[in-house]
Amino acid sequence: MVLLKTKLIKYSDRTKIVLKVDLIIRNAAQLVTCAAKGKTKRCAEMRNVGIIENGALAISGGVIIGVGKSDIVTKNYESENVINANGKVVCPAFVDPHTHIVFAGDRLNEFELKIRGADYLEILENGGGIISTVRQTREADLNDLVEQSRRRLDKMLAHGTGTAEIKTGYGLDTETELKMLEAVAELDKIHQVDVVPTFLPAHTFPPEYKSVQSPMPKVENRSDDYVDLICDEMLPKAIDWFKNSHFYKKQANRAPLAAYQFFADVFCEKNAFDLEQSRRVLETAKRLGYKLKAHVDEFTNLGCARLAIGLGATSIDHLDAISDEEIALLAASETVGIVTPTVNFNFGATHFADARKMIDAGCAIAVSTDYNPGSAPCPSQPMAMAIACRYQKLTPSETLNAITINAAFAIGLGAVVGSLEVGKQADILILDTDDYRQLAYEFGGNCVQSVVKKGRIVA
Repeated sequence: MVLLKTKLIKYSDRTKIVLKVDLIIRNAAQLVTCAAKGKTKRCAEMRNVGIIENGALAISGGVIIGVGKSDIVTKNYESENVINANGKVVCPAFVDPHTHIVFAGDRLNEFELKIRGADYLEILENGGGIISTVRQTREADLNDLVEQSRRRLDKMLAHGTGTAEIKTGYGLDTETELKMLEAVAELDKIHQVDVVPTFLPAHTFPPEYKSVQSPMPKVENRSDDYVDLICDEMLPKAIDWFKNSHFYKKQANRAPLAAYQFFADVFCEKNAFDLEQSRRVLETAKRLGYKLKAHVDEFTNLGCARLAIGLGATSIDHLDAISDEEIALLAASETVGIVTPTVNFNFGATHFADARKMIDAGCAIAVSTDYNPGSAPCPSQPMAMAIACRYQKLTPSETLNAITINAAFAIGLGAVVGSLEVGKQADILILDTDDYRQLAYEFGGNCVQSVVKKGRIVA
């Protein structure tokens, strides 16, 4: 609850109450609210970003309590702290709903190999790929892992991200996956960006569980043994960790605005987890109390979109190979579809997830950087916007809604962040432009002038 001081102003014929607040932001050429009235945006709603010309906000206790025209807001509220936007754009801080930024090391050598034409399998055979990151992450101590990841989160904040989901998945053993969760928790404690944790031990199979050549002329596949480890040990230990973590207490403080958000994820793909293995992981996670996410249809369609939607997943991510039938199922569900155009761009691909078709079909679509060391080393949601506009034929308004309000719903925080509405957390950007479309138009730049987090300037 936000308690406000009042001031009485006496006129000859009446008395007016003026509320004293912590901060007023006024004179925005465009106050871009992305207001959604408690639900995801779909279809034509995606093209409405809720612009208030010459807009203003009143903020108290880190929460937005007034939204409207500058003259109205400044008549009803007063503050010792006033930010004059001077004809700039004011919009919600971005939400990144799919990242893998907790890892050690880099994959710079692979970048050059890819440019020279090496394919994924060739890189993998030479000790590269995701297993290279797994090896470096296992070797790193917790402090080093936090420090490397903090620098990545700094870059995301500088590009306007105020809330981010972060996955594990570069440990692939119980000890390292839990170490990654500790790193995610520490980042949330020390950094201005709010973090939502996702447990992803089902990212790929660790080298010790890969198919090996036995003395007999056959191949022994231990992949199901690793699924056993995930379901019998890793998922139970991680949910216990969450219930004893600061995340649990932090989320209890804002109930009923948001239910507890601790996600389990699986990568269902050829050469990763097949449909039945993915089913085991997701069903076990749901039974233990996790919310669900799933990497689906990035390269091949194995049917996991239907499975995850049926299990009530909060989001399904990538969707490059999703079928028309599954698009219809997604549109009829509460599940958010997250597309990651940065991955396709980084691969030099010509095929992208058909986000245009999905929006037109009525799906709730969000956009993410998928910031990770291999397929998408990109900290910038505006860059993801720019790619989505050009290659997926989304408009700037659709992409802005996709990285704010819909992205917030994709991590279960649609009632807390992602729009400038009364009662929402005061996570706000001031952009160095008078037109929000500049975000997607000027690719490679950074329009973010100031970041306000919970009513306080942090960048």
